Order: sequence, then structure tokens, then C-alpha cells
Amino acid sequence: MGKQSSSGNMIRLAERFASSGAFRRLFQEGMGLVEECATYLDGSGRTAAKTMGRETSLVYGTESMRLTTRLMQLASWLLLQRAANNGEMNRGQLMEERKKVRLDSLPEPVEGPEWPNLPTDFILLVRRSLALQKRIRKLDEEIYGRERAPAGDNPVDQQINLLSTALGAMRKT
Repeated sequence: MGKQSSSGNMIRLAERFASSGAFRRLFQEGMGLVEECATYLDGSGRTAAKTMGRETSLVYGTESMRLTTRLMQLASWLLLQRAANNGEMNRGQLMEERKKVRLDSLPEPVEGPEWPNLPTDFILLVRRSLALQKRIRKLDEEIYGRERAPAGDNPVDQQINLLSTALGAMRKT
């Protein structure tokens, strides 16, 4: 994606994407994946975990936390973009809240010796989340550039604040 000149103003094509139907589809896909993962982890994933050996169960628990963390960050980014696209946040608010989203340090799975023992459905969810992460990182880089401001010390507080901001903006409409 590049830049195009229009009446002396620079227009980023990625910014246009962020307010397009393609973004709405990405948003629906991302939020659908969050819901699908939550349903799996609370349902058949929990059942499967009860039958796993000790080491596989430890890997499953660790990877479940990584998956959940990754999806929360991606969902936060999507919610912020949607709030901005809907006029619920101005650019300054978006940029301030965006600092709390950590796309640059999302946890990657560790495919060790127990990985093949994990449920296939779980592995597929992890891989889909990684593909979504790649797409969102690329879009974020195109819209905002490579440089990111450092986030605060407590990632849990950051997520709570970010989700409160995004969800609060959604409730006002």
C-alpha cells in the first residue's frame, strides 16, 4: 500500500481500507474467532483437557493463555479501529488508546514435543489466530507506521482500560 496525492493532501490507502467493507469483514472475522475460541475453551477444549496427560495438559494450558492474550490484543485493536471509523473517537484519542495495544509483542506458540498431542481443533484455532495476527499487524503498520509507543508496566490494567474505553464508546451509540 502506498500514498497518493490529492489536492496537496497525502492519503494513505490503508486508512481507506480501515473504513471500508473489507475492514468490516475483518472485524467480523476477528470477533467471530474470539467467540469461537471462547466457546471451544469453555466447552470441548475443557473436556479434552481433562483427558490429557500431565505434560500435554501443561502445554495446552500455556498455549490457551497465549491464544487468549493474542486474541484480546487483536480484538482491542479491531474495537479501537471500529470506534474511530464510527466517529466515536477522534484521532488523538485513538492514538492514545492504541499505545496500549501490544501487537509487537504478542505471544507466539511454542511447538514442542507435546504439540502433536494437542487437540486438532485447538491447533487449528491457534493457527487461525496467528494468520489474523499477521494480517492485523500488517494493516497496523500500513496505517500507523512501524514505530510504536511503549505501553505501561501492567498488561492486565492496559487491557482492562483499553476494553473499557472501546466498550464504553460502543455503549454511547
